[in-house]
Amino acid sequence: MKIERKKLFINGQWVEAQQHQTLTSPYTNEAIAEIPMANADEVNQAIEAAHKARKVMAKLPIHKRSAILAKLAQLLENRFEEAAKIIALEAAKPIETAKAEVNRSIQTYKFASFEANRIGGETLPLDAAPGGENRFAYTIREPLGVIGAITPFNFPMNLVAHKIGPAIASGNTIVLKPASQTPLSSFFIAELLQEAGLPDGALNIVTGSGSTVGDLIVTDDRVKMITFTGSPAVGMGIRNKAGLKRVTLELGSNSAVIIDQGVNLDKIMDRCVTGAFSFQGQVCISLQRVYVHEKEYERFVQMFVEKTKTLKIGDPLDPETDISALISKKDVERALSWIAEAEESGAKVLTGGIVEGNVLLPTVLTDVDASLKVSCQEVFAPIVIINKVSSIDEAISHVNDSRFGLQAGIYTEKLNLALEAVETLEVGGVMINDIPTFRVDHMPYGGVKESGTGREGIKYAIEEMTEMKLVVINRN
Repeated sequence: MKIERKKLFINGQWVEAQQHQTLTSPYTNEAIAEIPMANADEVNQAIEAAHKARKVMAKLPIHKRSAILAKLAQLLENRFEEAAKIIALEAAKPIETAKAEVNRSIQTYKFASFEANRIGGETLPLDAAPGGENRFAYTIREPLGVIGAITPFNFPMNLVAHKIGPAIASGNTIVLKPASQTPLSSFFIAELLQEAGLPDGALNIVTGSGSTVGDLIVTDDRVKMITFTGSPAVGMGIRNKAGLKRVTLELGSNSAVIIDQGVNLDKIMDRCVTGAFSFQGQVCISLQRVYVHEKEYERFVQMFVEKTKTLKIGDPLDPETDISALISKKDVERALSWIAEAEESGAKVLTGGIVEGNVLLPTVLTDVDASLKVSCQEVFAPIVIINKVSSIDEAISHVNDSRFGLQAGIYTEKLNLALEAVETLEVGGVMINDIPTFRVDHMPYGGVKESGTGREGIKYAIEEMTEMKLVVINRN
């Protein structure tokens, strides 16, 4: 079967690259497409196109920006099945989970369309201070210019939407580098945005290596902001190279949930298993650590393992599939080595820990020391640890004993304990009576510590992507 040779998207044109590499399915290892590998000249063309288009976008009336985003959402809805299949093929995301991602992408662009109409400032009573009499002041928000966006493989359509949506809504232009394994979703969105009427140069997509494409975007003075989702190591490198330009980083976590005494385990079990193993655990807020009160521990573990064993392993295009391949063989090998390290240190593997084809079976570990990689690092695989605690204070201490702090959850019937968790958990978001994996696309989303800086969620991303300007009028 002949596979398609993709092109770069620069200044509203599909541009043939000088070099390509073969993109293969994580599940079957079969070739999917030939992906362009941009060189320095091609990246420069993309940045220059965005730089020249920035004034066009800044002057584009708000109602037109909003209409483009609304049209994009409609076009994506019209081609829903095609979009989901692209995600399933390139990421090995089970098709039902891929459909959920397309639905979220549609919502994200709708939110961007709404928020474009609500960008505004405020008036200030300057006469509240001596010397401010007879003066009137207000603020406005202006686009920064060129936004450099670098996105990961795990939500190749929706995390791109969280960069593109607020950038267009606020009148910026974008140079996007999608993940090397999942660029097809981004090229698909570029096609739809062309049809929706986005001005040429407002979106440019350059694929290739991080050391070439990513570094050039990060260090170019024409790029005024970097928005990145990915690993802490890469994120910290970006921040060090970016100079004075604005940087928003979403860097992942080893997210935890606390299970208090007296919680209805039957009610929460499906939710916890889904949070741990959805998309093979390759989610920044995937449930990785579970701390269960000792009086509920044995029953929780038994129920969790039984439910895990019912998950169906297989082809991501099969609607019955719950778990499919990890994104690469390298990640399978890494995950297996972490499991082995845990076993050697006394942890128990209650289910999983083996590979079938390119699929790591969902794995449940107990008695895991906090210093082990499966606990203290981001596992990004279908692995969850379940440990026993004697109190909620002990559980909170374990959750906070982490380099990361994105989101955490707590299940409890006690209001005071819930409020104590809110006050003491060192995370960007606390989910009461839910798993840390909860997210809807208009809420503020981001973390503390090594989980990053800044916030996503359309309204909050727009604030990151705009500059406040003060206007003062002297009426004397």
